[in-house]
Amino acid sequence: MRVLRVALDVPVAKLFDYLDADSASAQAGDRVAVPFGARLRVGVVLEAAAGSRVAAAKLKPVARVLEDAPRLAPDWIELMRFLAAYYQRPLGETVIGALPPRLRSLEPLPKAPAAAAQPVSTPRFVPRHEANAAQASAIERIGGALGAFQAFLLHGITGSGKTEVYLRLISRVLERGGQALALVPEISLTPQLEARFRDAFPDAPIAVLHSALNERARTHAWLACARGAARIVLGTRLAVLAPLPRLAFIAVDEEHDASFKQQEGLRYSARDAAVLRAQRAGCPVVLGSATPSLETWQNCRAGRYVLAELPERAVPGARLPEVRILDLRQESVEHGLAGTLTDALRRRLQVGEQSLVFINRRGYAPVLACEACGWAAGCARCSARLVFHSVGRRLRCHHCGAEHPVPRACPTCGNVDLRALGRGTQRVEETLSALFPAARIVRIDRDSARRRAELARTLERIRRGEADILVGTQLLAKGHDFPGLTLSCVLNADSALLSTDYRAAERLFATLAQVAGRSGRREQPGEVLVQTRYPAHPMFAALARHDYAGFAESQLAERKSAGFPPFVHEAALRAEARRLETAMAFLRAAGRLLRAPREVRIYDPVAHVVTRRAGYERAQLLVQSWSRPALQEFLRAWSERLFAAPPKGVRWHLDVDPIEFD
Repeated sequence: MRVLRVALDVPVAKLFDYLDADSASAQAGDRVAVPFGARLRVGVVLEAAAGSRVAAAKLKPVARVLEDAPRLAPDWIELMRFLAAYYQRPLGETVIGALPPRLRSLEPLPKAPAAAAQPVSTPRFVPRHEANAAQASAIERIGGALGAFQAFLLHGITGSGKTEVYLRLISRVLERGGQALALVPEISLTPQLEARFRDAFPDAPIAVLHSALNERARTHAWLACARGAARIVLGTRLAVLAPLPRLAFIAVDEEHDASFKQQEGLRYSARDAAVLRAQRAGCPVVLGSATPSLETWQNCRAGRYVLAELPERAVPGARLPEVRILDLRQESVEHGLAGTLTDALRRRLQVGEQSLVFINRRGYAPVLACEACGWAAGCARCSARLVFHSVGRRLRCHHCGAEHPVPRACPTCGNVDLRALGRGTQRVEETLSALFPAARIVRIDRDSARRRAELARTLERIRRGEADILVGTQLLAKGHDFPGLTLSCVLNADSALLSTDYRAAERLFATLAQVAGRSGRREQPGEVLVQTRYPAHPMFAALARHDYAGFAESQLAERKSAGFPPFVHEAALRAEARRLETAMAFLRAAGRLLRAPREVRIYDPVAHVVTRRAGYERAQLLVQSWSRPALQEFLRAWSERLFAAPPKGVRWHLDVDPIEFD
């Protein structure tokens, strides 16, 4: 009797046994249709065995093998096993969840598009320009590791040409017949990077993978990866899970970005998974950033990663911008804009140069309030304020997505004079339009750039010089190259400094450095103005010096003394229920479920900062250890207990290596 162990996407931490009617019909890695309950479901065979603990009479046979996609390779299955074990998720959920939606269903796969031309064995590389000395040194250092595993940190200032280094290394990989994987944090960055790669490799089959693709395009891209036909794979975090039989190089651009951490289902870090994949494939992985995560910086300090630096901007004559800190306690401020900042914008308009005004808050105003009685518009489903959006005059919750019309009067006292307090991108755009009526002002945030094609067209207009002032959130801060932009202005920089999150300063420095890096990327000198009420904060001094290394060293010293990552390892057990006490009771019981070893510390449960979200009350319990193996051993036994007796009325998950605590 030949038994197949099959992974199914069900919320239990076990595989399911099925009979293989034909001993040669199904192998490990095959997708199969199997009966489960009253219907057929798609599963993946992970292994075969001679017998089962289940009585033979109760075993059902596999209905059929699905042969329309390549068999999943053993190394891919082992990657799934590791991720499921490390991040404490059911193996079936992990395996099936890594497949595109179409491959999880029994529907036939879409027909492959007609091939335009036979792919060449060694695609041409068309460089944009010659590599400078620093780029050439990094290329030689990293290129010397091709064919073996080594993790590199490519620490390059903004505008230093990290992408050019990736392209030249990939050209060497293609010459050897390998596949290359390049990851970016945001979907909005994929089109411009794709265009850059297609210009550099006009003959290379390139696959693009991200969640915004339609079902057909995503399926075709995944199949091209699995068959080895795609020589270059570009994508967001989900691309790291694609099967790549000839993987020979990985680049993770902006590796510090929080978008690389999945926040639902399998809560994996794509950056860490990329390092693991490179190690198992025996190839180099390059983590690129101007402001590396402190975890990556510490790995360099400890000798686990090799540091390659790009200390100069790639364009000859271009230099890092001058950073000026504007003290709002002394500056004259009108409509949220310091006089110095307004004057700087005016000067750029007079000479025909572009400016960027950054505020990391979309909408018109974060609060709509009644000054007569103190009422403020709040979300009924979340413990958060509704944000006022002037377009369509709507109130929206940025946590759960709830949306309401603006009330005609205060629902508490009837006052019709409701006031919008604070500023978002829409209000800043309105203010600048009133100050500079002749200026061409373009706003880019998640409200104005809902369609990728529309965003790509807008960004291209900006690059052609068809805009004077850009107003935007982090969508504008990451990775864009605007040749005519010479001034970057930062509003509302202080909010992150008041956060209780120990990562807040690290994230703020990275964001401000990215915003600063948009200006002066050509011959014209750049300038950065940052408004703050805390000008003496050491982070601003490091920013003005462009001193990431000094900032990182001070942050690591604080983290070490306080007992925070990367010097300790963490996991968070999170729970949500209709009532906060239900979630807290579950967490308290979970904390007593298993005696923690001496190396592991379990803290008392606490409510989330945003306690209520989408109608559920949320709380969490933190677990820490100086030893990663000790923490993993405890989590493995703990999660088995939790999965064995799922609570009623509570949704829970374990987040290993958490980065969000809101």
